Amino acid sequence: MINAKKLAAPLAIGFGLLAGFAQAATQTYAMDPAHTSVVFSWNHFGFSNPTADFSDVTGNIHLDDADIARSTVDVSIPIATVDTHVKALTDEFKGKDYFDQAAYPQATFRSTKIVSEGGNKYKVYGELKIKNITKPVILDAVLNKKGEHPMEKKQAVGFNATTTIKRSDFAMDKYAPMVSDAVAISISTEALVK
Repeated sequence: MINAKKLAAPLAIGFGLLAGFAQAATQTYAMDPAHTSVVFSWNHFGFSNPTADFSDVTGNIHLDDADIARSTVDVSIPIATVDTHVKALTDEFKGKDYFDQAAYPQATFRSTKIVSEGGNKYKVYGELKIKNITKPVILDAVLNKKGEHPMEKKQAVGFNATTTIKRSDFAMDKYAPMVSDAVAISISTEALVK
């Protein structure tokens, strides 16, 4: 006959440990604006491929190691920070023909599904919202590193991601197609556990 009291204690400890592991499997990381870049580029009349960037980008990465499909990403991009490194063009990008910063001060990305591609590669499906227009986007993401940050002494993750969108999808098609409709986007981020 099994002694129920003797069995109950180790079972309770075991289930407690399992619950702890399950809880630890999901972590929320806050993107570090000082180590997050969003750079985009386009073709200019076939002659060059200029770049511009956003700063002060914020967001959260909810990472579930046990089930990557349960992970999510959300990002906010302040339009006021757009910088083409040419003042006249930066001002134009903030105007109504492009991002229309006065009416729409934020662009956002929200994931809808994340799929592991094997190793450290992922497909991040989501919705990009610019100027109150929302379109589906797929990011090709790479997990660069996961572990303790040597300076912050916190758990951290680092990702790179790329995608290409059509600016005409977001009512920003001035000069297209002479200036390319396709815009390549490259993202790099470090995020620290909350």
